[in-house]
This record gives sequence, C-alpha cells and structure tokens, in this order.
Amino acid sequence: MAEPGIRHRVVIVGGGFAGLYAARKLGKDKALEVSLIDRRNYHLFQPLLYQVATGALSPGDIAQPLRAILRRHENTRVILGEAVGLDPIERKVTLSDGGTVEYDSLLVATGARHAYFGRDEWAALAPGLKTIEDATEIRRRILIAYEAAERESDQARRKEWMTFVVVGGGPTGVELAGALGEISRDTLRRDFRSIRPADARVLLVEALDRVLPTYPESLSRSARRQLERLGVTVRTGSRVTAIDDEGIAVSVKDDGVERTERIPTRTVLWAAGVQASSFGRKVADALGAEVDRAGRVPVGPDLTVPGHPEVMILGDLAVARRKNGSAVPGVAPAAIQEGTYAASAILRRVHGRPPEPFRYRDKGDVAVIGRLSGVADIRWMGRFGRTSGFLAWGMWLGVHIVYLIGFANRLVVVIRWAWSFLTHGRGTRLITGEPHLPPIKRPEHL
Repeated sequence: MAEPGIRHRVVIVGGGFAGLYAARKLGKDKALEVSLIDRRNYHLFQPLLYQVATGALSPGDIAQPLRAILRRHENTRVILGEAVGLDPIERKVTLSDGGTVEYDSLLVATGARHAYFGRDEWAALAPGLKTIEDATEIRRRILIAYEAAERESDQARRKEWMTFVVVGGGPTGVELAGALGEISRDTLRRDFRSIRPADARVLLVEALDRVLPTYPESLSRSARRQLERLGVTVRTGSRVTAIDDEGIAVSVKDDGVERTERIPTRTVLWAAGVQASSFGRKVADALGAEVDRAGRVPVGPDLTVPGHPEVMILGDLAVARRKNGSAVPGVAPAAIQEGTYAASAILRRVHGRPPEPFRYRDKGDVAVIGRLSGVADIRWMGRFGRTSGFLAWGMWLGVHIVYLIGFANRLVVVIRWAWSFLTHGRGTRLITGEPHLPPIKRPEHL
C-alpha cells in the first residue's frame, strides 16, 4: 500500500494493446504516477495492418499518437524511447539514450516480432507484417510486381512477377492471401494494358494440414473454399526449406515420400511465426526467469514473474495459463484483457486489497477473407456461433470498428470501407520507399 502523500510509480514498457489499456485505466487514479515508454509515438492497430499492406487503408487510419490518447490523464507521461535494460534491485528501467526510469510496479508489454525458425537471412527476402514500415514495404513489393510484369517482355520472368506466395495459414496469412486474390481479380482488373492482373497466381503455403488451425475444422474447410473462389491456391502440408531472390522451395509429402518443389516467384510474404521481443529476454535474464522457445516469459495466475510481484508480463511476451492449463492465445482481445486486469491488480494493491487471479474470457475468433467473405467462431454461442460468409464478414467489420482507437479513425475507416465496397477500389495504392522502379530484365519496347 502506498504511503500517504507519495504516489505509486507505475512504468509501462510498450504502447500496444496491453500497455495502452493498462495506461488508460491507471491514468484515472491520482494516487499513481504513470510512465508509458515506447519506441514509437503512436499506438498501432495491428489487426488491420494487412489492409495498409494491400492499399485499402493508409497508415494514419490505423494509428493514433499516444500523447493524444492519454492527454486527459494528467498523472501520465509518455516517453519516446527504447527500453534496453532492467535493474530489479534499484527498480530502474534503462533506456537506449542512457536515461533511467524508476518504478514501484513495472508492466512489460513489448510484443513480438517475426520468427523465421533460425533462418533470419530470409527476413530481407520475405518481409513479415508487424509494423507500419513492414506494411508499406509489402505494399511496395506487391505494386512493383505488377508494374514489372507490365513492362517485362520475358514471359518466364513476367510469370515470376505475377506469382505471389504467402507463407503461413493463420489469420494474417489467410487475410493477406484473400486480399491479394481480390486485388488481382477485382481492384486492378482495368489498370494495365500488357497484362491481365486476373492471371496472377496467389499461393498460400502452410506447413500444417489445414489453414486456420485454431478454428474448428469445418471453418478451416470453409476458409479454404472461400480463398479458392478468390483464385488463391492453398498448399497445406508444405514446409518452406529455402527462399532466394527468384523463388522458394517447399518440402511436401506424397504417399509418405518427401520431395522438394521449387516455386518461381519474385514476391514472398511471411506470416508463419512470431518471436518475443528482445527486451523480454533481457527482463527474464535480469529477474532470473525462464523463457520458452519463442522467448516468452511464463507468468503466475496474477501475471507476475515468480519471485517478483512488482513485475507483470503482458500480451505476446507472456505465457499465461487458463484454468484448463492451456495457454492464453497471443491475440489482441487477450492483450486488452491482460492490460485491463494488470491495471486493476495494481490499483487493488495500492489501496490495500489483494488482487484476484486473471481469468481470460475467450470471446472467439473472426477472420475476413474477402469481399462479403469470412469465418467466425464465437465460442460463447456454441455451435450457433460458428458461421462463415456474409455474416462472419459483418461480424469482423463490427469488431474491428469497436476496438479501433479514436473516433476520427473509426469514422475515416468506415468511410474508406464504404467507398471501397461501392467502387471495388483500394485508394491507397502508393509505391513508396526504395527502390521505387522495378528491376526489369528485358523491358518491352512500346
């Protein structure tokens, strides 16, 4: 319990869903002094990043400055900086510029990054989708591919440019592949003269035996059918073994015999795995805690690190357990619940009450595949909550609008989606970054 007249210092590292929702709740109590540290000055709505990558939305539509979100909380300050070290004895977080921030309670919610399963050299060849920079780079590669195919006279190389491979059949991979199918068949159908965008080949490669493996099998099958209607070729049971500038190699099994197949392509997009942020391992080392293979930290029922009740690990960085022993999934709703719980637990401690254990409420999963297409598994509704097609698509729209931070962002996104729906267009098809011209081997002479 805090001493009279002395404010309890709470430091939050990470302005994602868990960190932001904790900060918003803690910022309402004048007995606290809250500091939110992040390398970015904005909160990013990651579930819609793929729409930035495919030109449906602009980066500013799904991001909101942290200072603007928290401006009304006078006891909360935002620190633009990168946490690089932790001293649990002095209770200090060290920043990359040499500064330190002292705490009484520490919340660590620095999220996750891409995992290439020990093949980090693939990162430059197959970008993942975790940041705005990732999204604009993927958008550049997609649009450059069509521009290159338009000018390329070498038919084999043109085919490489018009082949897109998405690695990973989870929600991000499925949504990204579906958007690529829509782009080729709908958005760009009248934009080019030397190529037919509908001839583009979109492949979704998944190592397991079905896409959306966390969904019921019936919804996985429905998702696959909906993808195939958009022209996406789904390759399950296919493990990527190599990636280079001109294609990927996948290992597949036919009648128990493993063989390697090469797929020529100039555009590979990664949605296959995640690794906890590097700061998470530094925290674990400082506290003497273990980490799993993905770098995540196991936490107790109150989300604290064993032996350190003043430190809580949240979001993708934590391995929290449900009553049945299964891990809490690394999804946005779970991070929001953990952030809200962490704030409540700190407030209870500060005011002299013991915290209750964290209980995750699984509200289900929703994934959109394309225009009027999607799958939904609303678990509290039982089998009646399993649906696909238009109804799932409508659920997805509603859920994402509700969770999107900022009224202006919600309004802009609704308008953009409505306009896109009516016009079949994607209004943010800008090629930014370098190189902005395609590397054409044999340009067509016009």
